[in-house]
Amino acid sequence: MRKCVISLLAGVAGVTLAAAAASAADLPSQAPPPAPIIAAPIFTWTGFYAGVNAGWGWRDSNRQTVILDGAVPGTLFFPDNGDGGFTGGGQIGYNYQIGSFVIGVETDIQWADTNQDETVAFIPLGTPGTFVPGTFDNNLSDWFGTLRARAGVAFDRVLIYATGGLAYTDNNTGWVAGGGVEWALPVNWFGSSAVTFGLEGLWISVDSDDDNLFNGTVGTFTPVGGDPIALIAPATQNNENEFFVARAKLNFKFGTY
Repeated sequence: MRKCVISLLAGVAGVTLAAAAASAADLPSQAPPPAPIIAAPIFTWTGFYAGVNAGWGWRDSNRQTVILDGAVPGTLFFPDNGDGGFTGGGQIGYNYQIGSFVIGVETDIQWADTNQDETVAFIPLGTPGTFVPGTFDNNLSDWFGTLRARAGVAFDRVLIYATGGLAYTDNNTGWVAGGGVEWALPVNWFGSSAVTFGLEGLWISVDSDDDNLFNGTVGTFTPVGGDPIALIAPATQNNENEFFVARAKLNFKFGTY
């Protein structure tokens, strides 16, 4: 009897195993789970940045009213606005992006090549046919700085903006306004989250030293074959030094991607 029971149990177990194997063979094969999709980070202009710039500056006019040595009034003429010079420096700032709009603040310090001797002609007042050739060496500050607000619109990695604020030199202040465009490059040098390249134009107006009878010397005029003569700017003229700067900028952005 015992032998019959054991045989019966063995038979049932065999049938059960066979049925399970057949059922497993009928199931569809299971594909491996798909690899997770990692979305590329969306670029934003939000974050701090620092960089360098280089460009060229021009005065606003090719003539300047002066008085030679406090006695002879007249006009200095600069050929083709040739009294421009190199300018370069560094900047730091912060941007904050809201949707497509970007607001921020930037400050910079610039070196300006303003002390070169420039070929000029002096025309005494009342004698338009008299041209006295010579050279002009101005005494403008060889550096300036700005503190500006910025506001613009971003098109993904392109930013178009306007800017304006305070301009200053070693002893004078004024205003600055302009605009530019920046591109975010697909690189992240020196541990930055992005690198941006931009082109910018600034109109800068800085007050002269004072508003007394004479605004002070603006430089020297050296006639051909003669000695340097001090030049004084009369108080009756516009007492602002105005010039335009066009420059290229390279910024290293840190923080948010």
